[in-house]
Parts: sequence; structure tokens; C-alpha cells
Amino acid sequence: MHHAGRGRVQRQEGTMIGPDRFARFTAEAAVPEQVPDYVCAVAGSKPRLFESCVGYVSEESTVLVGYPLHDPRDEGAMADAVEQALKTPGLGRLTVIGPARPPQAPASVLERRDEYFALTLPPSPSPKLRNLLRRAGRELTLDRGRALLDDHMALAQRYLDGRTLEAGTRHIFRQMGNYVEASAGALVVSARRSDGKLAAFAIGEFGSLSTAFFMFCFRDPALAPPGSADLTLSGLLEEAHERGQTRMNLGLGISDSIRFFKCKWGGTPFLPYVEVSWEPGSLGVFSKVRGMLRRKRS
Repeated sequence: MHHAGRGRVQRQEGTMIGPDRFARFTAEAAVPEQVPDYVCAVAGSKPRLFESCVGYVSEESTVLVGYPLHDPRDEGAMADAVEQALKTPGLGRLTVIGPARPPQAPASVLERRDEYFALTLPPSPSPKLRNLLRRAGRELTLDRGRALLDDHMALAQRYLDGRTLEAGTRHIFRQMGNYVEASAGALVVSARRSDGKLAAFAIGEFGSLSTAFFMFCFRDPALAPPGSADLTLSGLLEEAHERGQTRMNLGLGISDSIRFFKCKWGGTPFLPYVEVSWEPGSLGVFSKVRGMLRRKRS
């Protein structure tokens, strides 16, 4: 695939993304952050193209998804995109996620590291997992839908009420309904008891041609039998296989328990995740002040 950033005059700032480019990024997405319908719905930002990477611009900040479309591991193309993002007029805070730390990130800026897990389709569950799915399937019925109902949102709210989570994470969970409504590729798989009560549900994104995304999953500890979350994931995997997709991106590792859940299904790390965030303008001011002080001392 042609890489727009090399061998040509560099553009001075990102290009706004129209509906056709929206569709292209979604169709070729390898990570969920490359799906504009998802990010725009939960963050309220505007998508913009920085070389071969998609970014999202709001009044105060820019988030650059440094996984180039032609190759999500191309660190050089990521660096080109960061260079272009840094030229954005009035740039406040720049957050970059990508396969490596961008060379432009100041050494003083801390980074967060994780990795995306993926599962090749169709999956091959272990005998133990198949048995767990069978038992859960005796008590629960799966259905697929295109909307989050009141009981979905109530279950998500109970999850939020019982945990200490970052404000950004809470905001994303609360915007799930907007995302499902905005994205034609979003699907809700619900696991219900015989009385109709919701035991668990999962949301998948299926707009990419080859990669499906495991976006969210919630279970009600008071109602859900063992294997409920696994059963909803199995529904998403079945949907992906029916659509001809070859991989399910299971998301980041996050914690030991979440990594265990993904590895239980056969998920393996397939893309590094490095996140850095800094304010280029303020760092520039500080460095100028330090330079002036050094000159005065000398």
C-alpha cells in the first residue's frame, strides 16, 4: 500500500477526514482506535489524517493513533505522523499511542506500556472451555442486537458503581450507547436467563474487513452463571467468522485477570501498545527559560 508520507512535500498540518476516508480507516483497522465512529462517539473529537495515521482533534488536545494503515508496526511512518501532528497550529496536548515510543517524545515524559491480544478465527476452544460454554448455554440464551437497552446500561452502571476507575474510563463506558448508535459495525450480544433477565452482554465492532474487535463486556455477578462472559464472547466470535473475518482483536491486557481471560481463549500478544502524552508548547517555554538561565550563569 502507498505510504503518503515519504518522497513527497510534507503537509504542514493534518487533513480532515471525510466519509470516504472514514470508511477506509474502518475497513483497514487493526486496533479499535482506528475506527472513527467509535472514538468520535465516545470522545466528541474530530478525525484527522496525519500522514498514514488517523488522529483525533479536540479543542484542547490531539490524540494520534500511531499505527499506520499499511503496517501497524511501521515505527518510521509513525514518527512521520507525529512530526506532522506537532506542526498543528495551536496544538495543546499531544497524546500518541503506537507500536513504540515516538522519537519526538521528551525523555522526561513517562510512558504507559501494554499490548493488544488477538485470536485467530475460527477459534479452537479447549475441552475445558467448551464444557464451560455448554454449561452456561443451558441456563442462558444468546441474542444479537443493534442497540443498548435500559437493562444493558443499568448493568454497566452497577459495574461502575462498584469500582474505582479513572474518569476517562468511566466516560467511555457512559458513551457506549452513543457508539453503538453511531457505528454501523457495532453489535450487542446479550446472554439472558429464561425469565428474560440480563446476565451478561458484550459489544463487538465488525466494520473492519479482516479484524473484528472485542470492545466491551459486562456480567451481573448476582445473575450470571460461570462462563457467561465467555458465552457472549463466543457469540461475537461466531459473528466474526460468519462475516469472513480472520482475527479478533481482544483488546489490551490491562490486568492479570483480563489477560487470563484472553489467554484462556487462545489469545496471544500481537501488537505493542505504548502511550505517551506531553504539551509541546509548554515544554518549549520551559526549555527556553532554562536556556536563558544557563546563559545568565555563564
